[in-house]
Formats: sequence, structure tokens, C-alpha cells
Amino acid sequence: MRLQAGCTLQFDAQAPTPLVLMLRPRSGSGQWIETETYQMIPHVPVSEYTDPYGNLCQRLVVPTGPFEVRTEVVADVPDAIDVDETAPYVPVEDLPDGVLQFLLPSRYCESDRLGALALDVVADAAPGYAQVEAIRRWIHEKISYQYGTSDASTSAVVTAEKRVGVCRDFTHLGMALCRSLNIPARMVVGYLHQLDPMDLHAWFEAFVGGRWYTFDATQERPRGNRIPIAYGRDAADVALATQFGPMKLNSMRVWVEEHEEEVVG
Repeated sequence: MRLQAGCTLQFDAQAPTPLVLMLRPRSGSGQWIETETYQMIPHVPVSEYTDPYGNLCQRLVVPTGPFEVRTEVVADVPDAIDVDETAPYVPVEDLPDGVLQFLLPSRYCESDRLGALALDVVADAAPGYAQVEAIRRWIHEKISYQYGTSDASTSAVVTAEKRVGVCRDFTHLGMALCRSLNIPARMVVGYLHQLDPMDLHAWFEAFVGGRWYTFDATQERPRGNRIPIAYGRDAADVALATQFGPMKLNSMRVWVEEHEEEVVG
């Protein structure tokens, strides 16, 4: 499907404030960015760099007062995600070098503290994809999705204890359980078509069978039509806006729609 997706962020800065944005999805395996617009009001100089995870980051200084960022893309993405229940576990010694970092505990994914729970969740599932699917299904069934029940400090261990959270929390818990079984897992943030309520979304990918597969514990069944924006070890790596000074985010609006073809002639 061809999707038209974007977001508008409105800030108010009390003083000139350095800001790093991560709002540009890039073409790659599974998606093609056909067009893109990126507007800032007022206009300010911007430089761009690529972080260690391959994400495109925009660096700028927000002037004092109101500031708005609006981005939109048209992307060609798959209608379905790949599923392979037979994809095997990859021994650590056979993992690509760049994948090893996604085995380690991180700020929000204390995989070193969740080993017993992970073994209980996967039970007798075959090592690999089937174990990750067992984790995804357990989170979907056992963790309640509820706004306002977590904050920026909530980690996987807390979510496992409280059994409640939002997509970010579901994702952290899923990754932590995978890593405790020596299955690499990374966080993804982006757009999901027909998400309700509409917002930017988070899910995770696990490395089994020699490649990354998508898992989303907030959804009942596998769903495609996603536009990944950023990847990382956890939410600390994929913040879409990171400010370094006195600035308030007043509002955010997100949209994801099927792109309508223009009729010529």
C-alpha cells in the first residue's frame, strides 16, 4: 500500500534551545519513500547526521517563542509483515557483529533480571521465532493497554510487575524477554495505518533465522502497512525530539492515510 503519513509538532521555547529531531524515515528493506516534505516555522538552519543505528537526525537551535515542525511522506510499504514460525534461533557466535549490541541489557530493558519470567513465558516453544511469538502473545494477553499508567522512567521490569502500560512499555518488555533468551531485539518507532487512537507507534523486531522479523504486542494479529522512522536499543535511542533547554511541546498531531492517486487528464 502507498501511505501518506506525517506529524505536526508545536513547541514554545523560553530561550534559544538546541533540539535534535528524528523524524525522517528512510528507504530500505521493506519500504520506499517516494516523496517527503519537511517544514519549520520559523525557518532555522538545520544540519543532518546519521546516528550509530542508521537513523537520520536533524540538529537545530529553536529560537525563543512558538516553533512548529511539520513533516509528511508518501511511502510504499508492504500490506503484510513476514511471518515464519520455523525461523530458528541463531547462536550468539553466528550473529553478525552489528546485531550483538541488541543482546545487551539497556536503560529500559533489564533483560538480566527477567530470565526466569522469559523461560516461563516461552514454555516448550521451539527456539527462535516461535519463542518470540510466544512472548508477543503473552504480553498481548497478560498486559493491559491503558494510557496514563506509565511515564518516561517506566522500564520493562516495572511493566512486568504492574502488568499495564502503552505501546512503548509493551515493546520494552518484549525486547527484554527476548534478550534474556539471547535473542537480539531492537525497538522501532514509526507510523501504523489505522492505529486507533492515531499516534506515533512503537513495536519491536527480533533477529531469528538470519534476519529481523516484526512483532507488535499491542495488536491481536500480524499487521503490515507500517512506516518505520527509527531503530534503537530502547526508547532512549529513538526519541523523535530531544531538547537541551527550556522548551515545551504544546501539541502533536499524527496522520496516516491511504495515498490517493492523482488523476491526470
